[in-house]
Amino acid sequence: MWTVIYIAPTAKIAERIRQKLTDEGFLVQVRPINLTKQQFEILVPEGEVGDVQEVLTTILHM
Repeated sequence: MWTVIYIAPTAKIAERIRQKLTDEGFLVQVRPINLTKQQFEILVPEGEVGDVQEVLTTILHM
């Protein structure tokens, strides 16, 4: 099962996060939430949430 770990405000930010998490070896999906607001969910497998959150914290503070 896939779990939302972050909601990105733009496609560019969503893609940057997806790429960095993929580079770290995680499976990642990006899904638009609402076409009018242009927000994107970042999803990872439920079993990887803990590990991904540690890496995501690092990515967001760069």
